[in-house]
Amino acid sequence: MILTKAQYDEIAQCLVSVPPTRQSLRKLKQRFPSQSQATLLSIFSQEYQKHIKRTHAKHHTSEAIESYYQRYLNGVGRNGTAPVLLELANEVDYAPSLMARIILERFLQEHEETPLPPFVKVNLLIALDLLLSTSCQNSSRRSLKQVDRPLQSSIKHTKTEFIGL
Repeated sequence: MILTKAQYDEIAQCLVSVPPTRQSLRKLKQRFPSQSQATLLSIFSQEYQKHIKRTHAKHHTSEAIESYYQRYLNGVGRNGTAPVLLELANEVDYAPSLMARIILERFLQEHEETPLPPFVKVNLLIALDLLLSTSCQNSSRRSLKQVDRPLQSSIKHTKTEFIGL
């Protein structure tokens, strides 16, 4: 079925009032049964990305970063097992993964004395972790455990030395 601009706008308008969760996606499916799950998921994703792009600057002011970091530390201090990061991200209506990145960059800024800025370190950690996980996926788990353990250990050690952790 072809989706008209009016239908897209109606679906997008519904998304404004719901949090980005799977339950919200189920509600959308109930409200718009003529649309496929894939179509609704695509619109859901596009609108959420637009929201994140619109609010990115607001969440990256020095005041906001410091506030998030202190709230995170206080929350972890009160209850180390609580999902503090997820709750904080939901409270300020920001993606949990991006909130984690803000907290990690702020932590590195406070605890590291290296010439690399925190965002560069985070990018390197992500890239090296992706490379490591890709190489592990290409090997069977059995051979990785039996044959490549020194290689895996060496890569992890190199990763740690490279980043300076």
